[in-house]
Amino acid sequence: MISQPNRRHVIRSLAGGGLLLPACLSELLGAPTGGVENPLAPKAPHFPGKAKRVIFMFMTGGVSHVDSFDPKPVLTAKHGTPKNPKSFYKGADWKFQRYGKSGIEISDLFPHMGSVVDNLCIVRSMKNINGDHFGATIGIHTGSATFNRPSIGSWVSYGLGTENQNLPSFVVIAPQLPYAGGQVWGSDFLPVLHQGTRIIPGPEPIPNMKRRAATPELQTTELQLTEYFNRNHLATRETDSNLAARVKSFETAFGMQKEAPEAFDLSKESEATLKEYGLERGSTKGFAWQCLVARRLAERGVRFVELIDGGTSIDNNWDAHAYMPVYNRLAPNVDRPIAALIRDLKSRGMLDDTIVVWTTEFGRTPTVPDPSAEGRGHHAAVYSTWVAGGGFGGGRVYGESDDLGEQVARDPVTVHDLQATILNQLGFDHTKLTYRHAGRDYRLTDVHGTVVKGLLA
Repeated sequence: MISQPNRRHVIRSLAGGGLLLPACLSELLGAPTGGVENPLAPKAPHFPGKAKRVIFMFMTGGVSHVDSFDPKPVLTAKHGTPKNPKSFYKGADWKFQRYGKSGIEISDLFPHMGSVVDNLCIVRSMKNINGDHFGATIGIHTGSATFNRPSIGSWVSYGLGTENQNLPSFVVIAPQLPYAGGQVWGSDFLPVLHQGTRIIPGPEPIPNMKRRAATPELQTTELQLTEYFNRNHLATRETDSNLAARVKSFETAFGMQKEAPEAFDLSKESEATLKEYGLERGSTKGFAWQCLVARRLAERGVRFVELIDGGTSIDNNWDAHAYMPVYNRLAPNVDRPIAALIRDLKSRGMLDDTIVVWTTEFGRTPTVPDPSAEGRGHHAAVYSTWVAGGGFGGGRVYGESDDLGEQVARDPVTVHDLQATILNQLGFDHTKLTYRHAGRDYRLTDVHGTVVKGLLA
């Protein structure tokens, strides 16, 4: 019977065959290799932050603010009347109800989110940079509507590193590609290891999650040899951050094979938990699976988890140009699990140091070109977003749109302001979290952004 080779057998075989020099042999058999800085090592922020991690929920297509989180009775009263010969007012298609001790109004689309409204800080005065899907989507993610820039998740990974070396620091759960595709979670000029790892719900969320080597020992031997050669190659190229990140990615991939299967295994979740999220046991479909996996990743040390609902098909996203009632199908998919996520984090003591963001690229127009129109157009001048946990104030509304939901009436919040405030809660001065590239220091908020104190507890 031939025994499985161990690390020393393989190394001595390579040496006997003349493939290793004596100096390499002694180093592999016991001498420590030169240290290489770990790009994902945990890092201290500029000052103690209220939060340690972020769960960022993005609704692709542009959710109508006047049909969701921003009630406009004046607009509804004007329904069908002309603003001008080519434009008519369109009131909300759903009624609004008051929820919680705060009495904040939320539409009938989101009754479950209404049940946790005292934990939410609803921003009714958001403004985006751009009014098209591509520009607005990358605007809220990267701070730029025109140029490739690192996403907010990549900046958080770069600034904080990760608490778990066996999982990526930045994970994106996206059943479909959003507008702008992978640029939404790209790292651009930041080291590539800070790019988001996309997860596609299904039987194998991450390809090759199971090892291919015959035994764990053989795989360990192969990886140790690979690591040795990689690090010696890197030693003469220490300024190549992409190469360092690629070397680190092999280690992370090996760690993921050990830890990721458990993180995505929901079999040990209780029936009560699955019922709370509205998830059938064994199912990997719907936003409920995304939300429950996000909680499991967050509690295992992943710094930034993004959940994307919808793709570029208007049949499966919130871009209701032609038919607003499509929201009756889309809203139940996200409403219950999002509320369950808030309650779950809170019950585990995690909401205090986890920032939860619900947002979209823009709102929808309060006017339509024809009084019989059932859809709405793009509207970036004002829309709604909410944040919870991580030191944000719950049970409050910040900012205000005008009576018709057309413009910001009070306390505007730009995408850069929101980004600056999220970074602030993680312990960063957004003007100082920078990276040198092409002769200048870049940051997420470019030359803009103010921390919005009114959002904070």
